[in-house]
Amino acid sequence: MHLRVLLFAGLRERLRRDSVDVELPAGARVRDLLAALARDWPDLSASLSVCRVAVDHEFVAADHVIAEGSEVAVIPPVSGGHDGPAASPLAAYQLIKDRPLSLPDVVGAVAHAGAGGLDIFVGNVRDKSRGHDIARLEYEAYEPMALRVMQQIGAAIEAEIPGVRVAIHHRLGRLQIGDSAVIVAASAPHRAEAFAACRAAIEKLKQDVPIWKREVATDGQAWVVQGP
Repeated sequence: MHLRVLLFAGLRERLRRDSVDVELPAGARVRDLLAALARDWPDLSASLSVCRVAVDHEFVAADHVIAEGSEVAVIPPVSGGHDGPAASPLAAYQLIKDRPLSLPDVVGAVAHAGAGGLDIFVGNVRDKSRGHDIARLEYEAYEPMALRVMQQIGAAIEAEIPGVRVAIHHRLGRLQIGDSAVIVAASAPHRAEAFAACRAAIEKLKQDVPIWKREVATDGQAWVVQGP
């Protein structure tokens, strides 16, 4: 069975390529894939233990059987959709390039007559990190899966907390100091539920959505903040 395995963030940088080809026997499982990657690309072996594997845009366990023709990706720890013109301005879940995030768009995606409380989180690019002055951030994503996981996060929170609506917009590409990288909004009949939903959404985004950032310092040093 021939598989092309997608690589991101630190894994991609380490091999200087965005995918690798792997030959596995029919019926191979995720653990077999990871073992083959560690064997064939030793530079990745130390990092694979903290990575997750996605098959057809879903995280899977080590015993998952991989079918031939599946889209397989190795997902480093993430940092925490369609480009702006491809989505309605009020779409609840968006990955946006080449234009700033719009706070009114995110708020508009969750506001309604029954929303007595609306909580917003805005994550901005700061000018210092790890003792360095920062020039810019560069965000990349496994885009189809990132959008799908954002939607799943929102749906799970809305199912758990009655009356809640959630929206998440995230930038990709180069961001300058002061730019907004992510905006999360949650509305609910009462403030406590809105606070809880907004916090849950940003925490799950940082944990599960395959988006990575690179910090570029004014002295020229650059590194991936999350991801091996």
